[in-house]
Amino acid sequence: MSVSAIQAVQTGVAVYNRSHWGRIKVSDGDRLRFLHNQSTNDFESLKPGQGCDTVFVTSTARTIDLASAYVTEDAVLLLVSPNRREFLMQWLDKYIFFADKVQLTDLTETTVSLSLIGPQSDAIIEKLGASEIIGKPYGNHIPIPGTTEDTENIIAVGSGLATQGYTLILNANQKEIIWQKIIEAGGIEISDRDWEMLRILQGRPQPERELTDDYNPLEVGLWQTVSFNKGCYIGQETIARLNTYKGVKQNLWGIRLKAAVEEGTLITVGGEKVGKLTSCTQEGDNYFGLGYIRTKAGGVGLKVKVAEIEGEVVSIPFVSHEYPS
Repeated sequence: MSVSAIQAVQTGVAVYNRSHWGRIKVSDGDRLRFLHNQSTNDFESLKPGQGCDTVFVTSTARTIDLASAYVTEDAVLLLVSPNRREFLMQWLDKYIFFADKVQLTDLTETTVSLSLIGPQSDAIIEKLGASEIIGKPYGNHIPIPGTTEDTENIIAVGSGLATQGYTLILNANQKEIIWQKIIEAGGIEISDRDWEMLRILQGRPQPERELTDDYNPLEVGLWQTVSFNKGCYIGQETIARLNTYKGVKQNLWGIRLKAAVEEGTLITVGGEKVGKLTSCTQEGDNYFGLGYIRTKAGGVGLKVKVAEIEGEVVSIPFVSHEYPS
């Protein structure tokens, strides 16, 4: 990752083009109830202008994707992982029954998405004329000033990482104007490779790595995306049981490593298998991985081996392993 990109995220503002991510519009009268029943968060309590992160899970609560959802006056915009867009379109469509008033529209080709990441992002928001969103709760959003005020032009609180920032979704024909304004206001463009490194350092889980059929949202540590009092939804029984009986058997952690290691490598303590590495990146002269480790083996400070490479378990800001009180 370039020095300027690191600096931008830590002390300035980075801008990342997330247009290859999927954007799905869920509309019609039953849209909130539908999403409420299909994923882990509480959609029926959300009002237009609010949003949340939510996890789509299987009937046995295995993770499919972590999505950001933005509720507008007449729809919900979902920002989903690039490699999950088509799957989710088909998955959601399968659960729309004859009487349901739900429409799905794939907006990925006609819209773009940008993330502002870093402590100076508020200054750019001011330059875009959107000061009223500053200081609002995560997921809150307003139309982007100066653009066509329809549902595909929003600026929302939250960068997609644990670092403060904002996410924009806008019509593709507006991109050049907004992009130019952001760069002129001091935004530093970061690459896919930079984002991948940040994602791993912060512990944002990704489908086919940390989000697979092997793991549920509580093992990942996505407590903030799970409503425990909203009633029935796909996978709810399993998640409720894990929470009630404190039954989480493994957790996602960061691992500081002395050298690069292949993803999928077993993690051991004293020769005994305790988990598996799911992602790995280089950070300056050091290496950093994500991996699932059995709860009984320990957590922060645990010394492990990944293949023959020594490592130490550390916390990651995007997830949490505390049972909510």
